[in-house]
Amino acid sequence: MKKQKISSPLDYLSSHIKPHYTWEDLILSKAKSAMLHEIIDQVRMNKTKAGHRAMNQGVLALFTGQGTTNKRIAIQCIANDLGLDLYHIDLSAVVSKYIGETEKNLRRLFDAAEDSGAILFFDEADALFGKRSEVKDSHDRYANIETNYLLQRMEAYRGLAILSINMKSALDPAFTRRLRFIVSFPFAGASERKLIWQKVFPQSTSD
Repeated sequence: MKKQKISSPLDYLSSHIKPHYTWEDLILSKAKSAMLHEIIDQVRMNKTKAGHRAMNQGVLALFTGQGTTNKRIAIQCIANDLGLDLYHIDLSAVVSKYIGETEKNLRRLFDAAEDSGAILFFDEADALFGKRSEVKDSHDRYANIETNYLLQRMEAYRGLAILSINMKSALDPAFTRRLRFIVSFPFAGASERKLIWQKVFPQSTSD
């Protein structure tokens, strides 16, 4: 009898991404590439110091800018280099209009991720991590509580968590100060876009 696979919160609150990009696919300056390697070095150092598990404080990074394709390639390069599973977090599935449900979903997500040591990628997090709104009603208050809870869990996660937003200026400065690494991905110029797409869709695919 075939053993039935037990569903994990990672299965329905996120999407598993199989990384296939390498550093040769990334069109980025040497300085920014060096920052990405610093993130990798920090993750490895944490694991070395704590055996097979990371230290109590993991690695929290922020990717900003309009270079969406390059950001996603970079994240896959990091996952490939570290040999870790990569999960794209679906914030629409995590955030709930019902009070307390968002925190429950986040708790399930991070508890499941702790067991796997996976990289958690929160894409397009501008809306959730924007400047905290003025509290005018209970909805605003709970929205701020949800955002604070997510950031606390990300900081406590014993692995690598990456936030991706388009505009750093839209991020609450209080959050920015708590981030360990911030890497900017500017919108690529015409020549850079051509190189990126040539790597994403090599000539052989059109033959």
